[in-house]
Amino acid sequence: MKMFRSYLYVPGIQEQMLAKAPERGADAYILDLEDSVPLAEKDRARGMVSKALPDIGRRTHAALFVRVNGIGTDQFVDDLFSVADVPLTGISVPKIESPQQIPVVDTLLKEAEKRRGLNAGSLGLIVNIESALGLVHVYEILKASKRIVGVALGGEDYALDLDITRTESAKELNYARQRIAVAARAAEVQAIDMVFPDVNNEQGLITNTQAGRRMGFRGKQVIHPKQVAVVNELLSPSEEELSKARAVVSAYEEGERSGKGAVALNGQMIDRPVFERARRLLSLAKDETRD
Repeated sequence: MKMFRSYLYVPGIQEQMLAKAPERGADAYILDLEDSVPLAEKDRARGMVSKALPDIGRRTHAALFVRVNGIGTDQFVDDLFSVADVPLTGISVPKIESPQQIPVVDTLLKEAEKRRGLNAGSLGLIVNIESALGLVHVYEILKASKRIVGVALGGEDYALDLDITRTESAKELNYARQRIAVAARAAEVQAIDMVFPDVNNEQGLITNTQAGRRMGFRGKQVIHPKQVAVVNELLSPSEEELSKARAVVSAYEEGERSGKGAVALNGQMIDRPVFERARRLLSLAKDETRD
């Protein structure tokens, strides 16, 4: 399962932002044809995004996604095929609410792959959960296609659907975040945390990102370039974490060689789950170094 820390949204109608996208340092970019593009500008944005993608792809090794308009909108099919002939990691589809919607997307992506001469399943799919109905069905949605690589929480739309006010602490969204993180783990796809909307509140972003990481999120959507470095750092293992993990692995493996199922390290019991968690952290750090 490929993990990306930061997913930076780039408005598909902003030529300058599209041109500067590869300089922002994100692990993944989502070129947006949905919320950031007025209805009257949808056609122009499609052309701008399809033109910009090859250049962005040449200038960065980051993953490239396009967020299309939702299934059932007049723009959905045109959005998808407008980027079918350019280099792309995958598509992000908003407002998914049931597993029955996924075969519709899957069929169209197969046609797009055929047009480009790609193997079936080459294009990944990020599904966005933005309603109570989508949250109820999230695990079944994630199991509806093998091409699904991630699930993202749309915090603002979810709050709107529940008729609640989103606060800085985001405690009112904890259940949704935790349910998505658990479903993603069970389905073996990446859980992508919600946007933190206050781009001038760095401490709020730090607190929000740390809370998401404790829930199991290893990726986060961001809406401003200055959020990228903060998120990348917070979702990477720190040197202190890596040092502790190495000590745990070393102590446990030494204990195993002595026939012990658990060992003590600095007063803490180290058993198999603690060992596996430490080993997973070290593996994650190696993957990031290779990238």
